[in-house]
Amino acid sequence: MTESNTLHLNQQISLQEIKLNSLLEITSAINDNLSTEQLLNIYSFILKEQLSYRKFVLFIQQEGWQCIKKIGYKGKITLDDHLPDLLRFKETTLLAASNSTLLKEFDVILPVLHLGKPLAFLLLAEVQENRKDINDKEVHLSFAQTLTNIIAVAIENKRLVKSNIVKELISKDLEVASALQKLLFPSDLPSDRKMDISAKYIPRHAIGGDYYDFIPLGDDEYIICIADVSGKGISAALLMANFQATVRTLFKYQRYELSFLIEELNKKVMRNAKGEKFITFFLAHYNAHSRKMTYINAGHNHPLLLMGRKSQALNQGCIGLGMLDELPSINIGKLTVPNNSTLVLFTDGVVEIENEEGEQFGVERLIKNIQAYAPLKMEDMNNIIFSKLDEWRGILNYGDDTAIISCKFF
Repeated sequence: MTESNTLHLNQQISLQEIKLNSLLEITSAINDNLSTEQLLNIYSFILKEQLSYRKFVLFIQQEGWQCIKKIGYKGKITLDDHLPDLLRFKETTLLAASNSTLLKEFDVILPVLHLGKPLAFLLLAEVQENRKDINDKEVHLSFAQTLTNIIAVAIENKRLVKSNIVKELISKDLEVASALQKLLFPSDLPSDRKMDISAKYIPRHAIGGDYYDFIPLGDDEYIICIADVSGKGISAALLMANFQATVRTLFKYQRYELSFLIEELNKKVMRNAKGEKFITFFLAHYNAHSRKMTYINAGHNHPLLLMGRKSQALNQGCIGLGMLDELPSINIGKLTVPNNSTLVLFTDGVVEIENEEGEQFGVERLIKNIQAYAPLKMEDMNNIIFSKLDEWRGILNYGDDTAIISCKFF
């Protein structure tokens, strides 16, 4: 073997050792769960110092495309300008000529694909001039692409793991929030010689946006209310929790006229929601001694008062809270509650639940069920109504938060 051939063989062996050691270093770093920044530093060292590339740029898809490493390129990269040019490439391509101000600075583009979709792009310039004698560009490209593939997948896996951890933390936070929200609902509803009250609530998600309450004001006076916030999610639930606390605070220290109370609540919702959400609300003040009830309905589903076979919708009030800075008009409802009457307050999740044909349960069907089961205890009646809702929806999930509070006045 000639001296030239021996030198070439030794160079090839040395190159293979470099590649093997590089792969071992990268895989060890991944197994040791090093940070993304540390992985990129090792990757850059291999490309620059061991494979002798003088200039390269790495783009990775991470909840949107990002340029996460730049070596030897001083220009500012605006991805919106260059992403269409990158996405055209589906395989390793030599960049002989390009109209792109970015691509013309490099010699080759290496796409990394996963299931046919681009995961990363590596732009490479020529190896350093003084190292061309021992480095072959064609030999290195395949290895550079393998290396980039490993790095891109490792970084994506780290992102997914982090995302799952965040999801777990959010899930645990939601469980805590759900438990705290349940504490805000009344736990001891009366069932005595004056009245029998029971409530049932199924939130659509871990925390919901419906609210009901029963607040004793003395031996014979009570507040009964129900509310529903527009929209869903954490922001809606937080707005309702704040509203719930406000209602209880207002009644804790002083009694207010319903018109003043509803104006104050409207201001509170406007400040907190800034016009982005609103709350429908029904509140009744009942005197068990006189049997007088005053109420106000702020855009909520009309509660149903059943007196024998007759039913009355409690519809006096105003628009929903948080819709306008000032309520245009307020009407206070007044009535005398007959003996053995049943009042049912509910949110729209009850009457708007759909069956598999897209038909809603509806108010009339609810009235018929109340008339049929009102002689029972209110807890039993509520359970039967929810069983009817389950039959109605079939295999479908509840589409909204669903709440009922039923009151029998003896």
